[in-house]
Amino acid sequence: MQTRQLGHSGLTVSAIGLGCMGLSFGYGPATDKAEAIALIRRAHELGVTFFDTAEAYGPGDNELLLGEALAPFRDKVVIATKFGFKHGKVPDGLDSRPENIRAVAEASLRRLNTDVIALFYQHRVDPEVPMEEVAGTVQDLIREGKVRHFGLSEAGVDSIRRAHKVQPVAALQSEYSLWWREPEQTILPLLDELGIGFVPFSPLGKGFLTGAIKADTRFEANDFRSIVPRFAEEARAANLRLVEVLGDLAASKGVTPAQIALAWLLAQRPWIVPIPGTTKLHRLEENLGAAAIRLGSHELADIDAAVAGIELEGGRYPAHLGKLVGR
Repeated sequence: MQTRQLGHSGLTVSAIGLGCMGLSFGYGPATDKAEAIALIRRAHELGVTFFDTAEAYGPGDNELLLGEALAPFRDKVVIATKFGFKHGKVPDGLDSRPENIRAVAEASLRRLNTDVIALFYQHRVDPEVPMEEVAGTVQDLIREGKVRHFGLSEAGVDSIRRAHKVQPVAALQSEYSLWWREPEQTILPLLDELGIGFVPFSPLGKGFLTGAIKADTRFEANDFRSIVPRFAEEARAANLRLVEVLGDLAASKGVTPAQIALAWLLAQRPWIVPIPGTTKLHRLEENLGAAAIRLGSHELADIDAAVAGIELEGGRYPAHLGKLVGR
C-alpha cells in the first residue's frame, strides 16, 4: 500500500489506516477476541501500518487487544491512542488535567505493550483546562520519550492554533466524508496553513455509505447509532438518496460505493489518511482496495455535482455529545 505523511510532522503511515474502536466498543457486542486479532493482523498483511485506538474504547479493552495483536510486528506499525475522559469513560465527563494525561499515558503504554506512543490525541477539548497546559504536558511526555507526536480530535480552529503554538500538532482526527463535509469550511484550510495532517474517522458514515444500512435496519441498544439523529428511521430513509448516487457512480467505475467514498477522501488532500473501521475481513479488504483507485478531476467534479443537491437529514451526534465537538 502507498504511504502518506501527516502534514509536516514527518510521521509516515499507510494511506488508509484501521479504526479499531468497533472491535471492542460502540457498535454492539465486542468482536470475538481471536477473530479481532486475526482481522488486525490481516490488515497488517495487506499493508496497513496505522492503527487507531483510545483509552475510552472499553475502557482499555481495545488497547489491550491491539497490544496483543500487534506485538509480533510492533516496530513496523504506528499506533495512535487518546486521553481526555474521566476514568476513560465518556459518560463520566472530560478530564485533560496534566496528572490525568500522564496517568493515561502510563496506562496506555502498559496496555499497548510498548515503550512509546506514536501519536497521542486529546480525545475532546476540555474547556476546564487551558489548551496551552494540555499541549505543554504532551510536550513534556515527548521530551521524556514516552510520546512521539501530539494530536487533537474534534477540536475547533482556536484550540488548534493555541495548541500548535506550544507543541506542533501532527494530526487532527475528526469526522469527514461525503456524508459530513463541514471540515471543508474552516478546518481543512487551517490544517493546510499549519502543516497538520488530517485523519478522518467514520469516513464511510458509520457504515451508511457502504449501502449495507437500509431504512428498516434495526440497531441494538448498545449500538451508538441507535441514538444518532442521522440514523433515525425517517432520516435514514431520506439519506438513502446519497447511497443511491454513490452506487450509480461506483457501478460506472466497476468498484463499490465504499471504495468510491474512500477514494474521494484520499483525493481531497495528500495529507489525509482515513481510518475506516470494520469487524469483517471482506469489508477490510474492500476498504483497503480503495487506495488503488484514482479519481481524476472530471470524476471528482461529477461526484460533487451528483451529491450537491442532496440535503442530508439529522445531526451527526445527539445533543449531549454534540456539545463536545468543535471547541
